[in-house]
Amino acid sequence: MNKKWTTAAAVAALALGFSLSACSTGTTASSSADNGVSAKADAALKEIQGKVLSKGPHGEDPSPREAVALSDSEVAQIKAKGATAAIVMHYAGNDWATAQVNGLKSEFARLGIEVVAVTDANFKPDQQVSNIETVLAKKPDIIVSIPTDPVATAAAYKKAAEAGVKLVFMDNVPNGLVAGTDYESVVSADNYGNGVVSAHLLAKSLGGAGKIGVIYHEADFFVTKQRYQGFTETIAKDYPDIKVVKAQGIAGPDFAGDAQKVADAMLSQNPDLNGIWAVWDVPAEGVMAAARAAGRTDLKIATEDLGTNVAIALAQNQLVVGLGAQQPFQQGVTEADIAGGALIGKKAPAYVALNALPVDHSNVLDAWKQVYSTEAPADLQKAYVK
Repeated sequence: MNKKWTTAAAVAALALGFSLSACSTGTTASSSADNGVSAKADAALKEIQGKVLSKGPHGEDPSPREAVALSDSEVAQIKAKGATAAIVMHYAGNDWATAQVNGLKSEFARLGIEVVAVTDANFKPDQQVSNIETVLAKKPDIIVSIPTDPVATAAAYKKAAEAGVKLVFMDNVPNGLVAGTDYESVVSADNYGNGVVSAHLLAKSLGGAGKIGVIYHEADFFVTKQRYQGFTETIAKDYPDIKVVKAQGIAGPDFAGDAQKVADAMLSQNPDLNGIWAVWDVPAEGVMAAARAAGRTDLKIATEDLGTNVAIALAQNQLVVGLGAQQPFQQGVTEADIAGGALIGKKAPAYVALNALPVDHSNVLDAWKQVYSTEAPADLQKAYVK
């Protein structure tokens, strides 16, 4: 998705409370109101733990990843196929994409499926179309991909489907393709739920009152639209004393730089701004840079996706107060299972989704392990302030 897109039981049991210790060197009108907001936010987060709030690209109800798990007998049948797969990314080289690819490669290896290509479109639809054409020359049995643009890439994916390739999508689907006919399934995080989670965590940090800015993804990208919708609807419905004074989109490809420019302007024009929401962690890095440049170390930032830099900020209790995390490694495993099952005629639900994970200072190290299926890196562990 987007530059970064990431067993709920383990994280669901973790505490969600946190405190922000940094103080401001700039002008602010930080709210001290609470009026039971912390308890309200905690109750809301507890209520949605383990649940998926999103619908699929065509309004499909979500199915859990357990619905596509493979039996030992099915794994043996898939291994006997000696199949090949290609992974066609919208963008690579970041924590979310790396975790997706790692999950796919790990599960494909278990299934005896050889990965013959991994491509990076750098978020350019024309490059992704070219990548698909190049990959098709390798005659893979499977393509797992995330479309950069649902319209511009549709014909290329349709060509792959007509060639008999089993298609599985991450997060987004091309226009005009039909689940069960042209592609097997789309696997996603609960992006609406991630927006909801980040709204509750930001509201909690603000005590339920204040002025905020919103930086969204200005593109026809299904899952980032869901995040924005989940966040803004939750703030409007549950926290009427939090006012969005400015909302502005960024289109990239320099998402961190674009977000920094937008945040600079927001802080300059609104010196009493209390917080900013950014649509994923790379834009949030730009917001952090703007806050530091303005001396606004008291600014409260919420986002989505547990990237390294926002994780370190959470660990240090600086600027970032909370986020909704995806489970990209497990998404990759799920996508591989669907693709492998398709080789032996196993039908998958049209839309499979993994629940959002609330992450704040208190559980950032444990959440990292859940999101990436590995221990938190040494730099992150060292950064943690108890």
